[in-house]
Amino acid sequence: MADYPIIADVSAYIVRTLREKMCPEPIPSPNNIEISSPASQDVDYIVGLYLYDIREDVEVTQPNYITHGRVQIQRPPRPYALYYMVFINGGSQMGLKDPDIQKIIGKVAQIVNDNSAVNPVTLQSWLTVEEPPIILSQAKISLEEKVRVWQAINKPYQVSLFYRAAPVFLSSAEVIDTPRVVDASFSLQLNSERREEE
Repeated sequence: MADYPIIADVSAYIVRTLREKMCPEPIPSPNNIEISSPASQDVDYIVGLYLYDIREDVEVTQPNYITHGRVQIQRPPRPYALYYMVFINGGSQMGLKDPDIQKIIGKVAQIVNDNSAVNPVTLQSWLTVEEPPIILSQAKISLEEKVRVWQAINKPYQVSLFYRAAPVFLSSAEVIDTPRVVDASFSLQLNSERREEE
């Protein structure tokens, strides 16, 4: 199962995909798309990807313990849902007008719709256990909840896109040694009724 960098790997995948599909139009350079918080100061990028929440995904059935050989087991991985906001950097020096912002937002939505699933093995090539694809979908949150995300970073609300990436399975680092079976005894007991019949 995926190791702990998987959260950062999902973020990097989203940014990499946006850079490949948005440049040079409507974004002039890949450097204009970054993983960042809207609260960051003195940064010059146009599109930001902000991971604002991580929750355990209770809707997903957790797998069983994973066996390693005959004497070791590993705790089952935990499924998480990652919540992202894609926003336009108001502090950018590009001097974007409202129509430009709307074009950029529309392009982001189009790209995410067309690239809404990624296999964990694409993000971590060493994986040997097959995992379900990580699906990017629109986060089902209200306008009030979106406003609260902006308020949490002391920024006024602006039009932005909110996405959910799930399930993201995070493996356990704990491997447990199980005791070896060194002695076994067996006994047979005949049914009392059968003995009486005989």
